[in-house]
Formats: sequence, C-alpha cells, structure tokens
Amino acid sequence: MTDSKYFTTTKKGEIFELKAELNSDKKEKKKEAVKKVIASMTVGKDVSALFPDVVNCMQTDNLELKKLVYLYLMNYAKSQPDMAIMAVNTFVKDCEDPNPLIRALAVRTMGCIRVDKITEYLCEPLRKCLKDEDPYVRKTAAVCVAKLHDINAQLVEDQGFLDTLKDLISDSNPMVVANAVAALSEIAESHPSSNLLDLNPQSINKLLTALNECTEWGQIFILDCLANYMPKDDREAQSICERVTPRLSHANSAVVLSAVKVLMKFMEMLSKDLDYYGTLLKKLAPPLVTLLSAEPELQYVALRNINLIVQKRPEILKHEMKVFFVKYNDPIYVKLEKLDIMIRLASQANIAQVLAELKEYATEVDVDFVRKAVRAIGRCAIKVEQSAERCVSTLLDLIQTKVNYVVQEAIVVIKDIFRKYPNKYESVIATLCENLDSLDEPEARAAMIWIVGEYAERIDNADELLESFLEGFHDESTQVQLQLLTAIVKLFLKKPTETQELVQQVLSLATQDSDNPDLRDRGYIYWRLLSTDPVAAKEVVLAEKPLISEETDLIEPTLLDELICYIGTLASVYHKPPSAFVEGSRGVVHKSLPPRTGSSESAESPEAAPTGAPPSEQPAVIPAQGDLLGDLLNLDLGPPVSGPPMTTASVQMGAVDLLGGGLDSLMGGTNFAAPPAGTMPATLSAPIGGGLGDLFDLTSGVGTLSGSYVAPKAVWLPAMKAKGLEISGTFTRQVGSISMDLLLTNKALQVMSDFAIQFNRNSFGLAPAAPLQVHAPLSPNQTVEISLPLNTVGSVMKMDPLNNLQVAVKNNIDVFYFSTLYPLHILFVEDGKMERQMFLATWKDIPNENEAQFQIKDCPLNAEAVSSKLQGSNIFTIAKRNVEGQDMLYQSLKLTNGIWVLAELRIQPGNPNFTLSLKCRAPEVSQHVYQAYETVLKN
Repeated sequence: MTDSKYFTTTKKGEIFELKAELNSDKKEKKKEAVKKVIASMTVGKDVSALFPDVVNCMQTDNLELKKLVYLYLMNYAKSQPDMAIMAVNTFVKDCEDPNPLIRALAVRTMGCIRVDKITEYLCEPLRKCLKDEDPYVRKTAAVCVAKLHDINAQLVEDQGFLDTLKDLISDSNPMVVANAVAALSEIAESHPSSNLLDLNPQSINKLLTALNECTEWGQIFILDCLANYMPKDDREAQSICERVTPRLSHANSAVVLSAVKVLMKFMEMLSKDLDYYGTLLKKLAPPLVTLLSAEPELQYVALRNINLIVQKRPEILKHEMKVFFVKYNDPIYVKLEKLDIMIRLASQANIAQVLAELKEYATEVDVDFVRKAVRAIGRCAIKVEQSAERCVSTLLDLIQTKVNYVVQEAIVVIKDIFRKYPNKYESVIATLCENLDSLDEPEARAAMIWIVGEYAERIDNADELLESFLEGFHDESTQVQLQLLTAIVKLFLKKPTETQELVQQVLSLATQDSDNPDLRDRGYIYWRLLSTDPVAAKEVVLAEKPLISEETDLIEPTLLDELICYIGTLASVYHKPPSAFVEGSRGVVHKSLPPRTGSSESAESPEAAPTGAPPSEQPAVIPAQGDLLGDLLNLDLGPPVSGPPMTTASVQMGAVDLLGGGLDSLMGGTNFAAPPAGTMPATLSAPIGGGLGDLFDLTSGVGTLSGSYVAPKAVWLPAMKAKGLEISGTFTRQVGSISMDLLLTNKALQVMSDFAIQFNRNSFGLAPAAPLQVHAPLSPNQTVEISLPLNTVGSVMKMDPLNNLQVAVKNNIDVFYFSTLYPLHILFVEDGKMERQMFLATWKDIPNENEAQFQIKDCPLNAEAVSSKLQGSNIFTIAKRNVEGQDMLYQSLKLTNGIWVLAELRIQPGNPNFTLSLKCRAPEVSQHVYQAYETVLKN
C-alpha cells in the first residue's frame, strides 16, 4: 500500500490516538505514527501538541525515523522554543554517532532550527563537525555556518567559525571546497564591507583544482567566486581563462553561463594582439550556440544573456547569424529576442541574408512579431548604410500590401530613415501620403505628421493634410497634438501667406482649449516666438537636425559592464542591476569589469565603429525617440538678445493681434486677423517685449509670482512606513497654477525607480495634471525635488475634514499611502474680486444663519498691510470704511469650484485682535477659509 493512507484518516480524537501510538513499544507502530503526524502537518493541521512525544522518538538508530522526527522538529521548533531545548541533547549525541549520515543529518537540522535560545548549544557540535574526518559531514557543516550566521552573525564571528570556513577552502575534498565557497559568498553578500573571500593566487589555484572534480552546482559556486577575483596581471588572467575554458563544454547550461561570465570578465585584461585572445573568441561561440538547442525557456534565458554579450563583443558571434533565424514553432518571446540579436549582428557582410529573412517575417500571422520585423528592417537601414536603399524598397513593398499595422510600422521607421539620410529617399513621400486615412495609432500618426511638416515645401497639399488632422485635435493623443502643433508652425514658416488661419487655429487650440501643460507651454513658446522675432523662430524651428544614432536601444556602457558581471543570474534576464529589483541590503554591491590593459581600442567590432571622421567632425547624435521634442531642444531660454527696444507698453492680450507686426519680414506686410477679444488667458497679459524673457516673467499679469504664502515642507510619509522612502512636501499657487512641491529622499539601501502618484477623490477634485517625473533612479541617501502640477478637474467626493487629501505613491518596491491637509488658499482663484453692487446684493441674499464669526489674535498689522498681504493670496478688498474709529475691510474670494466667500474684517488700530465675519452659501467652507486667513496673515 502507498503512503497515501497516512493522509486519509478522519477519526475522532485523532491527536489522542496518535499520542498513544507514538508511545508504543513496537518500532513499526512508532514509525507509522510519526508518518501520520508528518502527513497531518503537511496538510496544515496543527499537531504541535504532540511535540514531546515526537521528540522522544529521536532516541532511535533507525535513519528513516530519525529523518521524519527531524523534519517535524524543524517545522515546530519556532513555535515551541522551550520544548525544542529538550532535543538539544539528542543533537549533541547524534553529532558523535559513528554513522556519518546521522552526524550530517544532525548538523543540517541544527542549522534549520532558527531559535535563538538553542543556537549557543549548537556551537560545540558544529565545531566538531567542521573538523570531522568524513567529507560529507564537513560539507554539510560548511553550509550550516552560513545558516547560523543568518540567525546570529555575532555568535559565528566570536566562535571563530569564519576562520574555520576559510581553512576549508584548502580542503582535500572538492565538494567541501565548493560548499565552503558557497557559504562564504552567501555571508559576504549580506555583509558587503567584510573582506571574507580574501582570494589570492594560492587559494585561486586550489579552487581551480577543485573545479574539475565538483558536482555541477559546486562548479557554479566556484566559478561565481572566481568571477569576483581581480587578477594582478594579464598573465594570471590568461592562465585562469585556460583552466576555466573546459567548463564551456559542460552539459549544464548554468555551468556554461558561469564560465562565460568568468571569461568575459577576464578577457578585458587580455591584449587583443594575443593569439590566445582570438582563440578564446572562437571557443566562446559554440557553447552559446549549443544553448539555443535547449527547450524554449532555457533558450530565452540564453538569448537574454547573448544579447548582453553581443553588445559587449559582437565579434564573438558575428559568423553565427543563421542560428538566430526564427523557427516557425518558436514561442513569441524567443522570436522577439532572436530578432533583436539579428539586428545587433547585422553588418555589410550578412545584410542581404538578414533582409530576405526579415521580409519573410513581415508576412507572418503573429501581429507583434510582424511589427517588430518591420521595425527591424528600418533599424537595419539606419545601421548599415549600404543597405538603406534595399530596406526602403522592401518597406515600400510592405506598404503596398495595405495591411494596416504593417503600413503604420513602416511609416514610423521611414521617418527615422529620413532623419538618418536627409534628402535621399524623399521621393517616397507621395506613397506615404496615400495611406494617410488608414493611420489610427498615435505613433504612426505622429510620424506621418512629422514627415508632412518637415517636407511641407515638397508636398503641394500639405496644409490640407494637416488641416484634416486638426479637425479632431482634442481626441488625439498628446504625442500627436505636440507633433501637429510643431508641423503646422513649420508649415507656416515655409509658406506664410497660405497658412495664417491654420497656425492661429492650432495655437489657440493648444493654448486655450487644452489642459496639458506640455502642449500649452509649447504653444505659448511658438506664439511668443512668432509674434516677437520671426527670424529667430525660423532659426529655431527649422534648424538643422542632428543625425540619429543607429543603436538607440543599446544598454548604457557602465550598466552593460555591470550586467556582464551578472551573466547567468536574474539580472542578466531583466537587464537591470540587482539593486533595481532585490529588496533589502543584499545584492546591492556594485560590480564592474576590470580596467582594460593591452590595446586601448574600443571593444566594438570593426563594423560597428564609425571610422574616417576625426572626433571633432563626428555628427552629433541624439536618440531617435527624442524627435518629438527635438524641434524644441535648441530653444535658448536665456535673457533676450539686446537690440532696439520693442514696445514696452503693457497691453491687454485679448485685444492685440499676437502674430501681427513682427511677421513683415516673412510675408510682405500682410496682417493677421486679431483673435477675438478675451480669447487669450489672462495670465498672458504681459508686455509683448523681450521675446521669451517675459513669457517666464509674468509679473505684470494678474497673478503675481511673489504670490500666495507657501508653508514650509513637512514630512508627509516617514521612511519607517515606506520601506525607506521619505516624502516631504507643501502646496503652492503661482500665476493661477497649483502645484505640490515634493522632496523624495531614499533612506533605503537600494535604488528606487518607476515612481507614480495618484490621488483619491477629494472635496475639490484636486488631481495631478502630469505624471510624477523622477528623471533618474533615486540612489540610496539621494534626495530629489519635484514640483507636481495639479488641476481641479478630478473626481469629487466630500472629505472629512474638507481639505483632506489621500495620496498613493508607487515605486519599484511597493505602493505607499498617506494623507495630508492642504491649505485652502491654494484654491483661491485670481478672478475672485466681486463688483461692489454685486457684493452688496449677494451679502443680503445669503441667509444670516450662514454667517460665521471668528477671532484672529496677535496680528500686529494695520489695515493697509492686511489688505495687500491678503491680495497676494487672492483675497481681494472691495471696499474699506472707517466706522467709529474701526477699519472695516469688505473682501471677496472665489474657490476653484466657483463657490464665492464674502468677508468683513474689523481692525481696531492698536489692537492686535481682529474680528472676521464670513458669509457663504456653503457654510462648511468658512472654518477652512478662516484658517487660511490665519495662515496668510501670521506668516
């Protein structure tokens, strides 16, 4: 009968019966009972009540029964530490048993019982086992030291176990050496500062000798340890490489990758002129190719590692292009990874082969794969100049298939080809324009708009094409809107006479009807540029663009060097350093390749390095994705260039022709129709002088920059509650826009990245107007300041208190929640000044029970100072009277949701206490408005 019978008992009083069986005199019955106990424990029943009875069964020489009892002990020792002490004597006795299997079992179990009280009793038996004559016991004891160190590091150091472990590296048995290395590596990882693995040429020699006789996992431990060693010169590096190379033919892929890691690292130190360097390159290719005949999951891991190796040393696999050709039955994740490597290996020698293959892929059924294949054709064109023509004609053939997603991808890559080879392939624009109507993806639409704007002078009906996009401007994604704005401004600068209306239309759509800050800012900048200095506008917008680089997705060199040191680990699959995904202190020690000796040439293959041009003439290169903002990169936001002063009279923008006047140089004195009065936002009522200077200096506008009071930053989320992330912040209001000024501090031991923020519904609909932009990962002990723009168009829900804001912040570690109270004065809008008559009528109209009175104490200001201080926070004084020696200020303010609050402030000269009466149709606001008065006046 099988062991399943132990899992099928439903007797009543089961524990009682098991207790009786455990204390039986018959050995067989005892064993059966222990098996039943283990079965119950496995399915989650609580059998801890039987602890003393099970422990009594330890006194046996039957190995199977002993193993079962030890298994039970490991599970329940933590919850029953006082009982577990009973078992200590048996451990000590078992550690001296004549049978080495029992000695090893005892020491292994001791390491797994994580109970502080017991650890000190285990030191003596462990010390004996570390010096045991049987290697099986010694290798088990070595791992036990690492486990004990995890429970109580100080104890292990005091007892001198670490020195014993170091001695085991010189052991005669290879498995003991491997386990000692594994244990020391484990301990060193949790204590990066301690120099435990103090490797020298002698110990390295012993490790290399043990390497040949270990089990496969032992070999991996030793190879990983070797990878952390820094040879003193290239001779030593070469000798280590020679002794590690045989591991490349091992059957276990983990051993192969660990060996590749060691070789990749030490190759840095070898001169490229050495014959051995060439031999080593040849030897590295076959094992990597062999890994690709494994099952798909292993293939994927191998491909992710090969991707790194190819970026570091493309010459290793440059003749192996065929193995990366996609098989029909490869899973999609393998296909995409192979494609990536094909492009990295593409060169003049194999490009014909690659293109033929890619064209095949573009007719496959898998949509994701087809898209990537079309992209790949474009990347080949950019990488290998000689193939560009063939790639473009291949792309045109694909566009003729009229398959929607193929056409869209082709247009996106052709845009990049135009940027890499200007004035070469523009003849295909006509074909692209035929497919305009079928484009529905933002990226393809944006690419097409860029092409139309960039080559407007070659396209007769460019204005009609762009106008067709403009009809649904607000339904487009931001990417398309930004591109459309830039394209129309380019078109206007190239054909000013025909496109005035179009450019005015897009500028007003971008600046007035949009709530996206990027779009608005770009719109205002263009508007200002065109209205003040059209010649400068032409230089900025139609500037010569830098060529794009061929490899925009290469991993940054220092990160690549670090990832090469992690080949064969998760980091090499994620393409991220361990600090980006390992929690806590482990694995945060940064590794890097040894400095290059020998020849100083770059590690790139000859095909990859551009030659011929001296350094000073190399084209400036920016990544391809950047062209969305590329047109604005040259914008000089410095002070305006001195010249003849322009008109400085402050004019109300609504009634002025923004694009008029200054454009005479572009178009023979034609005048624009002025935008209808009142269409421009009030914030732009600044003098039209000095170009961009006064776009950012809006002090003459309604809302002034000296503006409303800003509270000092307070800690909103302490590091204790957010795994090391501390958030402090405050709220500000400037020129009509609200922002949350945050200070993010990383007090953890790992890098933080991927930040995002979200607000819960709140009383005034406050919501982030843009994503939380933390441009670089936040390293430990680093602080970054961020200003997050807010708007008030979010979902509304009445909170208690009214100004409560609940916030969620996410990063690569977790999601954290906190709540904070925002001061109400950030919601006081700039047009909150009521007409006098209106004020009187409204004051009478609001019922008296809605009036609330408050005392503002200890405020030594006079009426004049009070009035101007409050105006800075958009509380406007409408009238002032003196009644019986008291100054009476009548004030109004308006909240973002349109609620008006009327106030009467009584100030007795010489008396620092004021009386504030507030009237409002929503009386629950009054308390918070009073707090705002207090805050503003007293700071």
